[in-house]
This record gives sequence, structure tokens and C-alpha cells, in this order.
Amino acid sequence: MQKFLMNAVAAGALATISGAAQAADLRLSHQWSEGDVRHQVAQMVADEVAAADVDLNIQIFPTQSLFKAREQYKPLSRGQVDMIVFPLAYAGGLRNAYNLTLMPGLVKNHDHAARLNESEFMGEIESILNEDDVMTLVSGYLAGGFAGKEGCITAPDDVQGLQTRAAGKAFEQMLAGAGASIASMSSAEIYNAMQTGVLDAANTSSSSFVSYRIYEQVNCFTPAGDYALWFMYQPLLMNKSVFDGLTEEQQQALMDAAAKAEAFYLEEAKKQDSEARDVFKENGVEIAEMTEEEFQAWQTIAKDTAYKAFLEGSPDGQRLLDLALSVE
Repeated sequence: MQKFLMNAVAAGALATISGAAQAADLRLSHQWSEGDVRHQVAQMVADEVAAADVDLNIQIFPTQSLFKAREQYKPLSRGQVDMIVFPLAYAGGLRNAYNLTLMPGLVKNHDHAARLNESEFMGEIESILNEDDVMTLVSGYLAGGFAGKEGCITAPDDVQGLQTRAAGKAFEQMLAGAGASIASMSSAEIYNAMQTGVLDAANTSSSSFVSYRIYEQVNCFTPAGDYALWFMYQPLLMNKSVFDGLTEEQQQALMDAAAKAEAFYLEEAKKQDSEARDVFKENGVEIAEMTEEEFQAWQTIAKDTAYKAFLEGSPDGQRLLDLALSVE
């Protein structure tokens, strides 16, 4: 994502005077607690910018204290807030292309996600963001896996006939295509649903699997490893006009901070998956690994279900989907 930031800096420089004194206070909103990795990414940017001593202060508003989680995109676009950490698929109802940032089978693993972040596909997403006066400051994906009460879930056949919770509409469509029955609920409800027999299997993020102690209710866990289906793009976004209005020094400080935060985000995302694997194993849960062949089998079903639904009424959707799938 740094090449997109560099372009933004170059454009913004035209609207600023190098070295001009221009103190600025920015507000950053997100939905998570201060212990969450996404808050840590925001805090790193704020701290690095403060250390650069360029008269730029970032005040963070966590835990939906400024805006509700799914309602942050429009305020950002309108300049009512300066920055947000935001799962971009939350705005999929406003921009259909954003639904591709939570689509099964588009991302294989974290290194693949990092390549996707620097691809032509993400450049197209950035152009759409720019149309809404939004730009990406820090890119980042978080991953997830599967857990089953009885058996392991790695291949499509493993979910046939199971009452399953999926993380996102596209994943529900894919799992239904594989023969699962879908139970829609928040991650916070998975534990009780499994405990009471309402749920046989679940798909959610690595951090949610641990924080909600799902390891107490399942016999097998498929963590995000060399292959995983669930990846959600959750970047730090900024109002573009606000960025363009900063001095070159302030823009550069943000860009430098973003580079450090993006590297941190990638390593922490990998660490979350590893820690989830360790926690489940320590609690006596069997660990299963998804193979490349199983990943491709899921992707085949996704093409006939989730991808097909995405393309309906989306004249530019096939081109964007092809760009995403072309990233090796």
C-alpha cells in the first residue's frame, strides 16, 4: 500500500507549502478495545507521528465511542472524522467492490494478502475510495479458521449437513453451497450455541476463537496456516482532503508511521493465528490443516455461489474479481 501512499503525498504536496507551520489535531475512530491489534496499529501511527514533532496530534476514540462500528465510512467520507480503522466490507452496501475484501478463496495466506495489498486490484479499490474522498493509510488483513464440535473441517464435504455459523454473507453462501445449514449469529454467541447443541461448527477470526473460549466446546480446530479461507481486509483509512491539507512534513510523518504500522500489522496477524493454534492444542483440541487441494475445492464452490452473487448487478465486478484472482 505504500506506493498508493506515495502517490497521495505527491498529490497533496501541490496543496501545501513545505515547512509551513500548521498544527493539526486529528480524530481516529474504531470499534475495538485498547488491547486489540487494530487499536495497537492506530496507536503506533499516533505515537510515531507525535515523535516526529511535526505539530500533528492524533486522538483515538476506541470501542465505538465516536461512531457505531458499521457507520464510520460515511462520516469519514464527509470529513466528520479524520481517520478510522474499518473492515472495508462493512461498506459493501455502499460500494459493491468492497465486498471482495471479505470473499472466500481470494486470499490464501498472509504473505499472499501482502502481495494483494500491492496489486493492481488494490489499486482499483483505492481509486474507488478516492472517489469518496477516502484514502488508505495502513493496509492489513486478519484471518480465521474453522472449528467443529465433533469432526474436523478442512474440505467442503466436512460441512455437509452441519449447522454452521459463518463470518460474512459470502461465506454463508459458500457453506450453503457445500451442503451446510446456516445459523447467523455474532461471534459472541458461538460458545452458547455450541454448548446448547444449536451449532455444530463455526467459522470466525482467530482472535474471536480465542477470546470467546471456543476451544472449550469443540474437538477439532482448523487454524489459518498455509491455506485458509477467511481473510478480512481491515485497513486504517483517512479522509483524503484532510491528508492533502497537511504540510509535506506532516504527510511524510504519517507515511513513515504507516510503513512501520503496516509491517507490525502483518506480523501480529500471523502471530494471532499461531497463538490460536497453540491455545486450542494446549486445551486438547485436535489441530487440522487445510491442503492446497481442499482450498481449491472450496474456491470452486465459492465461484458458483459467493462470486456469482457478487457479480449480479455489478457491471465492473468481473474485471475486479479477475484482478484479485490473478495475484499469485
